[in-house]
Amino acid sequence: MIGNRSDMMKKFLPIIIVGLIFAAVPPLLGNDEYLLKSCVFILLNAYLATSWNIVGGYAGQLSFGHAAFMAIGGYVSTLLFMNTGLSPWIGMLIGGIVVAIISVLIGIPTFRFKGAYFAIATVAFSGGLLTILKSVPKIGPIELGSSEGLIIPLVTDGGIASFQFLSSVPYYYIILAFTAIVLFVSWYIERSKLGFYLTAIREDEEAAKALGINTARVKLYAAAISGFFTAIGGTFFGQLMGILQPDTVAGAEMSAHMVFNAIVGGIGTVFGPFIGAILLGTVGEVSRVYLGDGIPGLHLVIYGIIVTIVIVFWPKGIVEPLQNFLSKKLSFKKKVAMGVKEGRNQDGRA
Repeated sequence: MIGNRSDMMKKFLPIIIVGLIFAAVPPLLGNDEYLLKSCVFILLNAYLATSWNIVGGYAGQLSFGHAAFMAIGGYVSTLLFMNTGLSPWIGMLIGGIVVAIISVLIGIPTFRFKGAYFAIATVAFSGGLLTILKSVPKIGPIELGSSEGLIIPLVTDGGIASFQFLSSVPYYYIILAFTAIVLFVSWYIERSKLGFYLTAIREDEEAAKALGINTARVKLYAAAISGFFTAIGGTFFGQLMGILQPDTVAGAEMSAHMVFNAIVGGIGTVFGPFIGAILLGTVGEVSRVYLGDGIPGLHLVIYGIIVTIVIVFWPKGIVEPLQNFLSKKLSFKKKVAMGVKEGRNQDGRA
């Protein structure tokens, strides 16, 4: 029993240490609001990539229209907040449930498509929603804001219930907590029966069907979970920015970030999308700040170069070489420890 606990501690100790490092970021940055907000955006991208990975990585359904789910979640919670005064915390959950249902309804016809056809279907849905949000000013008495978007009213005395803060510090810890939750859910799914089914579908859907797996139902489960968490990211984004604009929250760029972050890190893995988002987000922000003045848009070029290099040399993402490096290091340490132990035993016999 004690041995099992010790093994568990060794297994989770690196994760705990990384978590503590991320928790220490705001105090280390002091009052630098710009850097702190950049960290919030990087973590948000990590959260969204991990949410996308549940359906895009585990199920192998490459959605290029996930920004639509983010937009719907953000618009639902914001409209409830603006028209009824409902706390964004509650609206966020309602938006997540709405998107989970929509994900299932969309998945029923689109999951019949495979490969590029499915990807095109998701792009078409996202593009259609973007067109509606930009061209329809209102639905009945409900204002949608058209292309200008929704400006979220500032509530000065709302406290934490209004999900509005003067500093980026609360936003940082909130998105850090959200990211930890979605990482835990991903970890749980990977080790569950659902994760086994999803992996089987990703590797060979016809073989999975032959084994008796209800592939349609399993993919719908993944779509609902992924959509729910992505929608929550939409609410967070809206409250952070104070505005929801269609081109920003529902545009192709937002979907692309989710996909590329996951691909660079390693799709179908727990921490791959998180690592990919941290890497690309940090490199992109640093290059934009320090190199952007010389050549406008250079940070996007660097971003693209990194994505290309990873796809060419590490098709499974940077998680693969990291795992190989760590496994070799651990193997070396074990061999050293065993050598020391054998040496002590021989000294004892002597």
